[in-house]
Amino acid sequence: MIHVHSPSRSPTPFVPSTDHRLVLTSSKTLGGNPVFTWQDVVSDPANFKQPCKLAKNIPHSLQDYINRMDAWHRSLPGMRTVLEAAIGENTAEDEPNAPPISIVNNFDDEPCPPWEFYYTNFMWHDEGVPPPDMTGVKGCGCYPRCDPRNGSCSCLQKQRSWSGEFTPDFAYDSRGRLKYQNVPIFECNDMCGCDDDCRNRVVQHGRKCAVQIGKTKNKGWGVFAGPKKIYDGTFLGIYSGELLTEEVAEERGKKYNKFGRTYLFNLDFYFLREGKEKEEGKEEEWEPKYVVDAYHAGNFTRFLNHSCSPNARLNAVYINESNIDKPLLAIFACKDIEPGAEICFSYSGNYDDLEEQAERVVKGDAIYERCMCGAKNCTGTSIIVCILLVGLLNMAL
Repeated sequence: MIHVHSPSRSPTPFVPSTDHRLVLTSSKTLGGNPVFTWQDVVSDPANFKQPCKLAKNIPHSLQDYINRMDAWHRSLPGMRTVLEAAIGENTAEDEPNAPPISIVNNFDDEPCPPWEFYYTNFMWHDEGVPPPDMTGVKGCGCYPRCDPRNGSCSCLQKQRSWSGEFTPDFAYDSRGRLKYQNVPIFECNDMCGCDDDCRNRVVQHGRKCAVQIGKTKNKGWGVFAGPKKIYDGTFLGIYSGELLTEEVAEERGKKYNKFGRTYLFNLDFYFLREGKEKEEGKEEEWEPKYVVDAYHAGNFTRFLNHSCSPNARLNAVYINESNIDKPLLAIFACKDIEPGAEICFSYSGNYDDLEEQAERVVKGDAIYERCMCGAKNCTGTSIIVCILLVGLLNMAL
């Protein structure tokens, strides 16, 4: 018998890989049998190899089946129930305790959004995109949970090294709400010794607030707060989908622009650009390596509409990934959101750049229309209708 001592953590319990042997580094025994400690386990990152979902394996049988139906059957109210059930089934693994997502339409007879995507909270890696890398991930030895006053916590040290001038400790407060927007967030990971209720584990626990996918009067489908108020700093969801190389995304973008709906997001955070320039010691044009595409796979975040006065914002989050070019796109409330209010963020990031964006518009593209956000400070400037963008995430400026 081999005894393994590890902290009581439920999201991803440690299961030894069948193709990897644990290395015993301690001399502890129990009844004459060797004892593996948590230190033995975390000494080798291979023990924490992360699953890698491939874009070529995105399920589409349900979507294909419904799209083969005639228009009358697709317009039946029961289709709303089918999609709500599919959402619950597809997120049962990673968000078993999340409030169910409902679909509402008070404007026309369309029962639900088009059946063009597989609902998922995961990232699906396309060819050319490396799998999750744990080799550079370091876990803290805190137990039972991390303390912001503990200067020896390796996760706290990493957070400070990237955002020390904004947040001297963890990115989240004691309620799990984000304290500062637009700073990279480094959560505790699978190699850490802290428990589930550590304050530095938020995004990995999934959505806790209720949201609705609802039809709007002028902007197609959107996302709305549920019956309870959502407070500033609350985690809303991950912008999930396919993870593509920049080259593949460029070709897809050309096609999407023509038929007027695109869901591409460059992983173009300011700190990645600045870090590269500092590393190479020169300032030159930098291009992001990867792009998220939520067209074929995604969750409710793909329906978030633009607003010139947004109440949500994207932030880069790292958990079980040491590749700094592959953050998760996590969406947090950036102000209190009242029950039933639409949740929106700015597609353009910095509005000083709108004139420059307009110069890049290709004549004939169906993707560009006038802003219909209805905010008091709406610029009315032509923007991208559906989620897109080249360089969108330069939100530090």
